[in-house]
Amino acid sequence: MEREVPDKKAVALKYNSEEDEAPRVVAKGAGYVAEKIEKLAQESGVPVKQDQELVEYLSALNLYEEIPPSLYTIVAEILAFVYHLDSRGKTI
Repeated sequence: MEREVPDKKAVALKYNSEEDEAPRVVAKGAGYVAEKIEKLAQESGVPVKQDQELVEYLSALNLYEEIPPSLYTIVAEILAFVYHLDSRGKTI
């Protein structure tokens, strides 16, 4: 049985450059839900980045809401890092 981390939070983002102006929050949760989000991401080969401060900001957004311009820089840095790793066949 998996052990729940009660203070753990997770947020999943999705970005489609043809449809969206910015990445959108497509899943978020705490505790058990956060664990499931991370597990599904890992099973699907989606990189997981740990950044609790960013998760706090993103958790305040509604589902399917685009990230605000104030977070563009940090999210862009994370996405660039993920794309770089993905192109090399690695995950974080």
